[in-house]
Amino acid sequence: MTEITIETIFQALQVLRTRHPLVHNITNYVAMSVSANVLLALGASPAMVHAAEEVEDFVGISDALVVNIGTLSPPWVAAMHRAVAKATLLGKPFVLDPVGCGATPYRTEVSAALAAMRPAIVRGNASEILSLSGAAGGALARTKGVDSTARSDDAVAAAGALARATGAVVAVTGATDYVTDGTRLVAIEAGDALMPLSTALGCSLSAVTGAFATVAKPFEAAVAALAVFGAAGSEAAGRCRGPGHLPAEICDALHHMDAAMLARRVRLDKRPPLRH
Repeated sequence: MTEITIETIFQALQVLRTRHPLVHNITNYVAMSVSANVLLALGASPAMVHAAEEVEDFVGISDALVVNIGTLSPPWVAAMHRAVAKATLLGKPFVLDPVGCGATPYRTEVSAALAAMRPAIVRGNASEILSLSGAAGGALARTKGVDSTARSDDAVAAAGALARATGAVVAVTGATDYVTDGTRLVAIEAGDALMPLSTALGCSLSAVTGAFATVAKPFEAAVAALAVFGAAGSEAAGRCRGPGHLPAEICDALHHMDAAMLARRVRLDKRPPLRH
């Protein structure tokens, strides 16, 4: 594996901007417009398609699939399964965002079923990852609705267990972000405390993760997505008096992202391998 550095992350961003990948999002009502604007600012093309009658066709013309379970309903779940099966058949990367996993039995069951379909990357907050890991055989954790009640540091072991159980790279977001494939572990220091106060930013990060999965392998893609989005959040927060304008400022920061901004706003820390 090529060593992940600020330089290799920026190179991936440049490739993404050149290719303009089409990212198919089955995401929630709250996140649709924010995620679409973030993808456009990043350099990708967004699509928000969830009708069961067309998801398979749309996966066929897309470069990646992102499944976000924020606003669940049985028809949407059926569409998610059809889309994921098609993406798997075509060898296209699938990113899972298990929003609120642990909040209700239904939400946890849907998350576990989708995780069993072998996503390339799972991206969630600490409580979601703890809960999803529990559904895969560990100890279940509760969430506060869709918000985390745990620190990202507390979910590192669960993330490793989930990665080994599903074959996915797992990204845990929080004050410090972590990415693991069950053995390797990288910590990403970026972002700002304002970010959890503005809705749909975590969902948008999952969309960004899907975009990077089209230009890099899952582990490198997850690290790049968290670093780039965190850098944009940190840059944007410096211009805001509060969280209201943060999504727009993040879009501007993504659009103007360069290697100097990444170097200024991100710290990468390769950690010792996880113990199985």
